[in-house]
Amino acid sequence: MSTDLSVTTGDAVALLEIRRPPANHFDESLIGRIVDEARTLDEDRRTRAIVLASQGKHFCGGADFGSGEFAADHVTAAARLYRKAAHLFGIRTPIVAAVQGTAVGGGLGLACAADFRVAEASSRFVANFARLGFHQGFGISVTLPEIVGRQKAADMLLTGRRVGGEEALSIGLADRLAEPGQVRAAAMDLAFRIAESAPLAVRSIRATLRGDLQRRVEEALDHELAEQKIHWSTSDSAEGIKASLERRTPIFTGE
Repeated sequence: MSTDLSVTTGDAVALLEIRRPPANHFDESLIGRIVDEARTLDEDRRTRAIVLASQGKHFCGGADFGSGEFAADHVTAAARLYRKAAHLFGIRTPIVAAVQGTAVGGGLGLACAADFRVAEASSRFVANFARLGFHQGFGISVTLPEIVGRQKAADMLLTGRRVGGEEALSIGLADRLAEPGQVRAAAMDLAFRIAESAPLAVRSIRATLRGDLQRRVEEALDHELAEQKIHWSTSDSAEGIKASLERRTPIFTGE
Protein backbone atom coordinates (compact mmCIF):
# COMPACT_ATOMS: atom_id res chain seq x y z
CA MET A 1 0.00 0.00 0.00
CA SER A 2 1.35 3.42 -0.94
CA THR A 3 1.88 5.85 1.91
CA ASP A 4 -0.09 8.58 0.10
CA LEU A 5 -3.36 6.60 0.04
CA SER A 6 -4.74 4.55 2.91
CA VAL A 7 -7.71 2.20 2.89
CA THR A 8 -9.70 1.32 6.00
CA THR A 9 -12.56 -1.17 5.77
CA GLY A 10 -15.16 -2.48 8.18
CA ASP A 11 -18.80 -2.20 9.20
CA ALA A 12 -20.06 -1.74 5.61
CA VAL A 13 -18.25 1.58 4.98
CA ALA A 14 -14.71 1.90 3.61
CA LEU A 15 -12.53 4.98 4.06
CA LEU A 16 -10.13 6.05 1.31
CA GLU A 17 -7.79 8.73 2.65
CA ILE A 18 -5.44 10.79 0.47
CA ARG A 19 -2.25 11.52 2.39
CA ARG A 20 -0.42 14.27 0.59
CA PRO A 21 -0.97 17.23 2.93
CA PRO A 22 -1.30 20.12 3.05
CA ALA A 23 -2.76 20.56 -0.47
CA ASN A 24 -3.21 16.86 -1.32
CA HIS A 25 -2.30 17.41 -4.97
CA PHE A 26 -2.93 14.43 -7.23
CA ASP A 27 -1.21 12.93 -10.25
CA GLU A 28 -1.91 9.98 -12.55
CA SER A 29 -0.46 7.54 -10.04
CA LEU A 30 -2.64 8.66 -7.15
CA ILE A 31 -5.85 8.79 -9.19
CA GLY A 32 -5.03 5.35 -10.55
CA ARG A 33 -4.64 3.96 -7.04
CA ILE A 34 -7.95 5.50 -5.96
CA VAL A 35 -9.63 3.83 -8.92
CA ASP A 36 -7.95 0.47 -8.24
CA GLU A 37 -8.90 0.48 -4.57
CA ALA A 38 -12.48 1.52 -5.32
CA ARG A 39 -12.75 -1.29 -7.88
CA THR A 40 -11.54 -3.76 -5.27
CA LEU A 41 -14.15 -2.45 -2.84
CA ASP A 42 -16.79 -2.85 -5.58
CA GLU A 43 -16.14 -6.59 -5.46
CA ASP A 44 -16.29 -6.78 -1.65
CA ARG A 45 -19.90 -7.55 -0.70
CA ARG A 46 -19.26 -6.23 2.81
CA THR A 47 -18.58 -2.71 1.50
CA ARG A 48 -21.77 -0.77 0.79
CA ALA A 49 -20.42 2.80 0.68
CA ILE A 50 -17.09 4.60 0.40
CA VAL A 51 -15.93 7.81 2.07
CA LEU A 52 -13.24 9.70 0.16
CA ALA A 53 -11.29 11.95 2.51
CA SER A 54 -7.95 13.71 2.77
CA GLN A 55 -5.40 14.20 5.48
CA GLY A 56 -4.67 17.71 6.73
CA LYS A 57 -6.09 21.14 6.09
CA HIS A 58 -7.45 20.80 2.52
CA PHE A 59 -9.42 18.24 0.56
CA CYS A 60 -7.54 18.56 -2.73
CA GLY A 61 -5.67 21.24 -4.67
CA GLY A 62 -5.90 19.39 -7.98
CA ALA A 63 -2.77 18.96 -10.08
CA ASP A 64 0.47 20.67 -9.04
CA PHE A 65 1.57 22.75 -12.02
CA GLY A 66 4.71 23.85 -10.24
CA SER A 67 6.41 20.47 -9.96
CA GLY A 68 6.48 16.89 -11.15
CA GLU A 69 4.97 15.58 -14.35
CA PHE A 70 2.60 18.52 -14.85
CA ALA A 71 5.41 21.06 -14.69
CA ALA A 72 7.36 19.08 -17.29
CA ASP A 73 4.56 18.51 -19.82
CA HIS A 74 0.98 19.66 -19.11
CA VAL A 75 -0.59 17.90 -22.10
CA THR A 76 0.95 14.47 -21.66
CA ALA A 77 0.39 14.50 -17.90
CA ALA A 78 -3.26 15.55 -18.30
CA ALA A 79 -3.94 12.94 -20.98
CA ARG A 80 -2.61 10.16 -18.77
CA LEU A 81 -4.46 11.50 -15.74
CA TYR A 82 -7.79 11.78 -17.55
CA ARG A 83 -7.58 8.22 -18.82
CA LYS A 84 -7.38 7.10 -15.20
CA ALA A 85 -9.98 9.58 -13.94
CA ALA A 86 -12.60 8.37 -16.42
CA HIS A 87 -12.75 5.05 -14.57
CA LEU A 88 -13.87 6.78 -11.37
CA PHE A 89 -17.27 7.21 -12.99
CA GLY A 90 -17.59 3.48 -13.51
CA ILE A 91 -17.35 2.66 -9.80
CA ARG A 92 -20.57 0.99 -8.64
CA THR A 93 -20.35 1.70 -4.91
CA PRO A 94 -21.74 5.06 -3.66
CA ILE A 95 -19.01 7.55 -2.74
CA VAL A 96 -19.25 10.37 -0.20
CA ALA A 97 -16.54 13.05 -0.33
CA ALA A 98 -15.53 14.72 2.94
CA VAL A 99 -14.50 18.21 1.85
CA GLN A 100 -12.61 20.18 4.46
CA GLY A 101 -10.68 23.29 3.51
CA THR A 102 -10.44 23.76 -0.24
CA ALA A 103 -11.46 21.67 -3.25
CA VAL A 104 -9.92 23.64 -6.10
CA GLY A 105 -9.51 23.01 -9.83
CA GLY A 106 -9.10 19.30 -10.42
CA GLY A 107 -9.77 18.84 -6.70
CA LEU A 108 -13.26 20.18 -7.32
CA GLY A 109 -13.51 17.67 -10.17
CA LEU A 110 -12.56 14.88 -7.80
CA ALA A 111 -15.20 16.02 -5.31
CA CYS A 112 -17.79 16.16 -8.08
CA ALA A 113 -16.95 12.59 -9.09
CA ALA A 114 -18.43 11.48 -5.77
CA ASP A 115 -22.16 10.95 -5.30
CA PHE A 116 -22.32 13.32 -2.32
CA ARG A 117 -20.19 16.06 -0.80
CA VAL A 118 -20.11 16.90 2.90
CA ALA A 119 -18.60 20.27 3.83
CA GLU A 120 -18.45 22.80 6.66
CA ALA A 121 -18.97 26.56 6.60
CA SER A 122 -15.25 27.19 6.07
CA SER A 123 -15.00 24.79 3.10
CA ARG A 124 -14.31 26.37 -0.27
CA PHE A 125 -15.16 25.02 -3.72
CA VAL A 126 -13.19 26.75 -6.50
CA ALA A 127 -13.39 26.27 -10.28
CA ASN A 128 -10.35 28.47 -10.90
CA PHE A 129 -9.47 27.32 -14.43
CA ALA A 130 -10.20 30.62 -16.18
CA ARG A 131 -8.08 32.38 -13.55
CA LEU A 132 -5.24 30.08 -14.61
CA GLY A 133 -5.85 30.82 -18.27
CA PHE A 134 -7.25 27.54 -19.53
CA HIS A 135 -10.36 25.41 -20.00
CA GLN A 136 -11.76 23.30 -17.16
CA GLY A 137 -10.91 19.61 -16.93
CA PHE A 138 -11.54 16.41 -14.93
CA GLY A 139 -15.02 16.06 -16.43
CA ILE A 140 -16.27 19.21 -14.70
CA SER A 141 -17.95 20.25 -17.96
CA VAL A 142 -20.48 17.48 -17.26
CA THR A 143 -20.47 17.00 -13.50
CA LEU A 144 -20.66 20.58 -12.23
CA PRO A 145 -23.68 21.66 -14.35
CA GLU A 146 -25.42 18.41 -13.48
CA ILE A 147 -24.97 19.09 -9.76
CA VAL A 148 -25.66 22.84 -9.55
CA GLY A 149 -27.28 23.69 -12.91
CA ARG A 150 -25.82 25.41 -15.95
CA GLN A 151 -26.12 29.00 -14.67
CA LYS A 152 -24.44 28.34 -11.33
CA ALA A 153 -21.75 26.32 -13.08
CA ALA A 154 -21.14 29.16 -15.53
CA ASP A 155 -20.88 31.61 -12.63
CA MET A 156 -18.24 29.48 -10.92
CA LEU A 157 -16.29 28.70 -14.09
CA LEU A 158 -16.21 32.16 -15.66
CA THR A 159 -15.40 34.06 -12.46
CA GLY A 160 -13.26 31.44 -10.74
CA ARG A 161 -14.63 32.71 -7.42
CA ARG A 162 -14.63 30.78 -4.17
CA VAL A 163 -17.92 29.23 -3.07
CA GLY A 164 -18.11 28.78 0.69
CA GLY A 165 -19.77 25.91 2.48
CA GLU A 166 -23.06 27.63 3.19
CA GLU A 167 -23.50 28.76 -0.41
CA ALA A 168 -22.43 25.32 -1.61
CA LEU A 169 -25.23 23.80 0.46
CA SER A 170 -27.76 26.29 -0.90
CA ILE A 171 -26.94 25.51 -4.55
CA GLY A 172 -26.66 21.75 -4.08
CA LEU A 173 -22.89 21.50 -4.44
CA ALA A 174 -22.69 20.32 -0.81
CA ASP A 175 -25.26 17.81 0.42
CA ARG A 176 -24.59 18.19 4.14
CA LEU A 177 -23.04 21.01 6.19
CA ALA A 178 -21.19 19.69 9.21
CA GLU A 179 -20.21 21.46 12.40
CA PRO A 180 -16.65 22.83 12.38
CA GLY A 181 -14.12 20.01 12.48
CA GLN A 182 -16.79 17.34 11.97
CA VAL A 183 -16.73 16.96 8.18
CA ARG A 184 -15.36 13.43 8.14
CA ALA A 185 -17.67 12.27 10.91
CA ALA A 186 -20.67 13.69 9.05
CA ALA A 187 -19.52 12.04 5.81
CA MET A 188 -19.21 8.72 7.59
CA ASP A 189 -22.70 9.18 9.05
CA LEU A 190 -24.17 9.74 5.59
CA ALA A 191 -22.28 6.73 4.23
CA PHE A 192 -23.61 4.53 7.03
CA ARG A 193 -27.15 5.72 6.30
CA ILE A 194 -26.68 4.62 2.69
CA ALA A 195 -25.19 1.32 3.87
CA GLU A 196 -28.33 0.61 5.91
CA SER A 197 -30.39 0.37 2.71
CA ALA A 198 -30.63 -2.79 0.61
CA PRO A 199 -27.32 -2.95 -1.30
CA LEU A 200 -28.68 -4.44 -4.53
CA ALA A 201 -31.40 -1.81 -4.65
CA VAL A 202 -28.93 0.98 -3.90
CA ARG A 203 -26.64 0.01 -6.76
CA SER A 204 -29.57 -0.39 -9.13
CA ILE A 205 -31.14 2.96 -8.22
CA ARG A 206 -27.77 4.68 -8.47
CA ALA A 207 -27.11 3.17 -11.91
CA THR A 208 -30.52 4.34 -13.13
CA LEU A 209 -29.98 7.89 -11.87
CA ARG A 210 -26.46 8.14 -13.32
CA GLY A 211 -27.48 6.75 -16.71
CA ASP A 212 -24.70 7.22 -19.27
CA LEU A 213 -22.66 9.52 -17.04
CA GLN A 214 -19.40 7.66 -17.60
CA ARG A 215 -19.73 7.89 -21.38
CA ARG A 216 -20.57 11.60 -21.22
CA VAL A 217 -17.63 12.28 -18.94
CA GLU A 218 -15.27 10.36 -21.23
CA GLU A 219 -16.42 12.47 -24.18
CA ALA A 220 -16.07 15.64 -22.12
CA LEU A 221 -12.55 14.69 -21.06
CA ASP A 222 -11.50 14.40 -24.70
CA HIS A 223 -12.95 17.84 -25.45
CA GLU A 224 -11.50 19.39 -22.30
CA LEU A 225 -8.02 18.13 -23.08
CA ALA A 226 -8.22 19.41 -26.66
CA GLU A 227 -9.16 22.88 -25.40
CA GLN A 228 -6.53 22.79 -22.67
CA LYS A 229 -3.87 21.84 -25.20
CA ILE A 230 -4.62 25.04 -27.13
CA HIS A 231 -4.71 27.23 -24.05
CA TRP A 232 -1.52 25.85 -22.50
CA SER A 233 0.41 27.26 -25.46
CA THR A 234 -0.83 30.82 -24.79
CA SER A 235 0.77 33.67 -22.88
CA ASP A 236 -2.35 33.99 -20.73
CA SER A 237 -2.01 30.43 -19.47
CA ALA A 238 1.67 30.91 -18.66
CA GLU A 239 0.78 34.11 -16.80
CA GLY A 240 -2.15 32.52 -14.95
CA ILE A 241 -0.13 29.56 -13.71
CA LYS A 242 2.86 31.75 -12.83
CA ALA A 243 0.66 34.20 -10.93
CA SER A 244 -0.96 31.36 -9.01
CA LEU A 245 2.39 29.95 -7.96
CA GLU A 246 3.53 33.45 -6.95
CA ARG A 247 0.22 34.10 -5.14
CA ARG A 248 -0.59 37.29 -7.02
CA THR A 249 -3.35 38.56 -9.31
CA PRO A 250 -2.75 37.55 -12.95
CA ILE A 251 -2.61 40.14 -15.73
CA PHE A 252 -4.20 38.67 -18.86
CA THR A 253 -3.75 40.08 -22.37
CA GLY A 254 -5.88 37.75 -24.46
CA GLU A 255 -2.86 36.26 -26.17
